[in-house]
Amino acid sequence: MYTVNIGNEHFTLDNKQTILSLVDDPDKRYVCAKVNNRLRELSYELSFDCDVQLLDLKDADAVKVYETSLRYMIAMAFHNVYPDYKIKICYGVSRSLMVTIMSPSVKPDGRMVEAVTAEMRRLVAFNLPFERMSMSKTDAYDMFVANGDLDKALTLQYRPEKICHFHKCGDYVNYMYGYVVPSTGYINRFRMFVYDGNIVCQYPRYEMNGEIPEFKDEPTFSKVQKRAYKWAKLCDAALISGVNAHVTEATEVDFINMNETLHNDMLHDLGSQILSDIENIKLICIAGPSSSGKTTFSNRLRIELMARGITPLRISLDMYYKNREDIPYDEHGVQDFEDINALDVELFNKQMTALIAGEEVELPVYQFGNGRAEHGIPTKISPETPIIIEGIHALNDALSYSVPKYQKYKIYIAPQFQMNLDMHNPISYTDIRLLRRIVRDKKYRGASAERTLEMWHSVRRGEFKWIYPFQEGCNYVYNSALTYELCVLKKYALPALREVPSDSQYYITANRLIKFLKYFKDMDDKWVPCNSLLREFIGGSCFAEVDE
Repeated sequence: MYTVNIGNEHFTLDNKQTILSLVDDPDKRYVCAKVNNRLRELSYELSFDCDVQLLDLKDADAVKVYETSLRYMIAMAFHNVYPDYKIKICYGVSRSLMVTIMSPSVKPDGRMVEAVTAEMRRLVAFNLPFERMSMSKTDAYDMFVANGDLDKALTLQYRPEKICHFHKCGDYVNYMYGYVVPSTGYINRFRMFVYDGNIVCQYPRYEMNGEIPEFKDEPTFSKVQKRAYKWAKLCDAALISGVNAHVTEATEVDFINMNETLHNDMLHDLGSQILSDIENIKLICIAGPSSSGKTTFSNRLRIELMARGITPLRISLDMYYKNREDIPYDEHGVQDFEDINALDVELFNKQMTALIAGEEVELPVYQFGNGRAEHGIPTKISPETPIIIEGIHALNDALSYSVPKYQKYKIYIAPQFQMNLDMHNPISYTDIRLLRRIVRDKKYRGASAERTLEMWHSVRRGEFKWIYPFQEGCNYVYNSALTYELCVLKKYALPALREVPSDSQYYITANRLIKFLKYFKDMDDKWVPCNSLLREFIGGSCFAEVDE
């Protein structure tokens, strides 16, 4: 005999029951559930006292389950309609999935999208169940090789466990590295169309309260993704199996330096562009989401410009925080340090205008300990000296309204990976940044992984409000991804994540990241250069003292 609590309902049971069998949900609103603080599929069997929380598409974990299920159904639909086509599914523009036909001679068109969409709608109508199955890693490897899915077979060899859990739907089998909905009938909300030689598939997002966002054309972002994918193919790092193949005593030094050279090349390109218009450029504005590597990047850009005879003044927007009592509050009654009104915008504009005019100003120094701005050192620059500003609002013209647009050079920085676990399982850019931040916060701020995870929702909310709307208006996108970095971050991140207690509300995320990191081989960081952007997170940066 055991008791199950689901919301206000209480069940006393004496045999195993699935969560789904206890839920009255004819509209298929709920996607998955938390059972005693563990994420579970709705087909999960209960046989013990537990509290169950049903999750819909307003929840981030539920959206991940829905997206995983959607990728499964896309792959299944292509398998049924176009069995000879291999597809790769990545994350694309406008927070969507991007489906690429791997045959260079085949370009998707409207008819293809109509055929695949019709097949997906057919699968939804049939409401086919997803059956969770188990198999030894060896047998799974042989099965995927026999099916021609060598990418999945190669990735499975890095799975530390001997047993694999995958899903079968009808006669179709796939391995999706995550939970799925109970049946295809749940995957009834998506939008597909051709975009830039690929197929976009939009789906509900938790940050949109479970709605599908309006599609936004992002040509700058799209170009960066194309370059990232071209680079990943060039160095055989488009799949995790290719990355791991580089982690050998004979090749890992070359692999690290290949990646660092790519960053050097982008900096050289940036330096050339800025130099070509240096007579007009007065403000170099750098922004990007959390843990993109802005600090190291701005230092390296400063040195790149110095090598060209340009000596910029570097200013952090953190210097312009208002006194703590003047920081605005968000809708939850919590002071919002990411709101643009948390900065003294008027003072910033007054001082930027004065500096550009050759006048002397006293830059403020913000003391985070007592939350107050103090007087700093008098500063004056020459007319040919550009000012580098770095911070969340740097790309927002509302911050620097007094500086003409033609005098501003805007740089957006973020890690834009085009790396998959296998052809149907992309790696999240957001997860990369979260892992970077967990490692950095633990090393430099003494913050636990649980504390970082606790803040992450607020950080993400600020990014959607204050950063992403301005990324398309920039002059240059700097891809701060290093395709080897997860092999290095792993040994720092795993111990921190394992400290998250099982009763923590953030355990689900921590456990998911642990499972993900296990697929990467360990790489020693001794060959990572001291000026590498990765050093900003793992330590040993030659810029550490510069930024103190």
